[in-house]
Amino acid sequence: MGFLMENERSIWQGKLFTKNKTFHRKKIFVIFVICLTCFLGLGARLVYLMVNCSEYYTDRARELHERERDIKAARGRILDRNGNVLADNKTVCTISVIHSQMKEKEKIVEMLCKELSLSEEYVRKRVEKVSAIERIKSNVDKEVGDRIREYDLEGVKVDEDYKRFYPGGELASKVLGFTGGDNQGILGLEVEYEDVLQGTPGTILTMTDARGIELERAGEDRVEPVDGNDLVLSMDVNIQKYATQLAYQAMETKQADGVSIIVMNPKNGEILAMTSVPEFDLNEPFVYNGAENTDGMSDDKKQDLLNRMWRNSCINDTYEPGSTFKTVTAAAGLEAGVVHTNDTFHCPGFVIVEDRKIRCHKVGGHGSQDFIHATMNSCNPVFVTVGLRLGADRYYEYFQKFGLLQKTGIDLPGEAGTIMHKKENIGMVELATISFGQSFQITPIQLITTASSFVNGGTRVTPHFGVRVQDKDGRTVKTFSYPEKKGIVSEETSATMRMMLEKVVAEGGGKKAYIEGYRIGGKTATSQTLPRGSGKYISSFLGFAPADDPQVIALAIIYNPQGVYYGGQIAAPVVKQLFENILPYLERMDYN
Repeated sequence: MGFLMENERSIWQGKLFTKNKTFHRKKIFVIFVICLTCFLGLGARLVYLMVNCSEYYTDRARELHERERDIKAARGRILDRNGNVLADNKTVCTISVIHSQMKEKEKIVEMLCKELSLSEEYVRKRVEKVSAIERIKSNVDKEVGDRIREYDLEGVKVDEDYKRFYPGGELASKVLGFTGGDNQGILGLEVEYEDVLQGTPGTILTMTDARGIELERAGEDRVEPVDGNDLVLSMDVNIQKYATQLAYQAMETKQADGVSIIVMNPKNGEILAMTSVPEFDLNEPFVYNGAENTDGMSDDKKQDLLNRMWRNSCINDTYEPGSTFKTVTAAAGLEAGVVHTNDTFHCPGFVIVEDRKIRCHKVGGHGSQDFIHATMNSCNPVFVTVGLRLGADRYYEYFQKFGLLQKTGIDLPGEAGTIMHKKENIGMVELATISFGQSFQITPIQLITTASSFVNGGTRVTPHFGVRVQDKDGRTVKTFSYPEKKGIVSEETSATMRMMLEKVVAEGGGKKAYIEGYRIGGKTATSQTLPRGSGKYISSFLGFAPADDPQVIALAIIYNPQGVYYGGQIAAPVVKQLFENILPYLERMDYN
């Protein structure tokens, strides 16, 4: 019995052994399959990485061993129509440190504090920062950069780049604008023509070892920058200088808040000069030049003051034009046929519109007069009558036709639009006040552009500065063209307007703009600022010459003059002085 049990146990153990042996073989096989699969997978992955991703990982490896520094491109210059440089570039330096290369950190900190006039705390924080490359200061004068380079301290890099430089200082500051620390346009033409003026930056590539130390024998790989193109303007620097001089002179003489002058070719919209004083120094655009003391002032308040200092009143601000706008009423009335030059009117010194008594500037009235003399006299009641003859609907149609409800499209940023009543809100009183230039607001550039179409034969031009783009060798890359709209008024109406406005200067309220030997046309204006009764006025004069074939049109506006404030008395002489100097000059230059 025992023998049988022992025999059965042996048989059972043999079967178990055979079973375990088979199990282990299967286990080993499974492990082998798994390992083989992993190996094949890893091999496939390795082949994939080596073949399909080799370029990616090669680039990543290169990045780990490359140090890249930007090379700024020279920004294109801005030139006046005669090639005078208005905006140029000045070579400056950017000072940086490379953490892995510095061996004498204390000496570097001391040197940078001394040469760059920076605090030790500021410099040390950047010197000790663990980074590939740390910029310490940009726009450093080249002389200072050269001195830093002579110290020959490892880890200190001096790269040359460019800073914008304006030879004229504050000349045309609100037109040209300026650039920021990154050499990108911030204001004026600098930002409007950014795509023309900006170049394409280059780079300096240097190889390093695993510790970030530059390999001297590897040398540098440079991608050279591409300089920006030059922008040629319609502006004439001589006319701009004289207009600015006259504006400052008028502001000082009349103790005014500001003076704006625009000089333009009425035939094609080319702006020869635009100034809005006080201007500011383009080479120090963040230095406030006003009377307010900015010490202790909040950053927001300081920025608000700078924004106001940078504003170009010629395009950014609106005002009530006053009697210069009577040119619009006259042109619309003549074009619509509701008034003719020989129509007779009677001015008792006022006109009643509904419940409103609207006075003429001549208290006793002008008596009987035709439309030509009413224009010469700038008679409010007559222009109210013409406006009422037109009616709100038809007058509004001429507003649209003349382009007054759209912006001029001038190539400067921030142009303001006309502030006008909605047509459905124009009653008899509103129509009356609009007719002589009150109860709405437009920009100076809108007024001079609209007036140009009345005296140039009826073409609405686009005011502009940009004429063409040229490369650094003076070759024209692009010539700009601008929209024009013909038929704003008929040739007949335009001829009548020129005739009447010439008489305003020869015999009427604009006599102080008369110049012996020249035919000058123009219109005076005196408007009261809001709120009424504040005692603040805006005096202006719009003039053009020669009256029979206008080649130049100018608008002078004096804001809040003290003492005598009538446009015919103080603004007309400004345009007279301007024309006395620039008309002979324009004849010599023969711009047309």
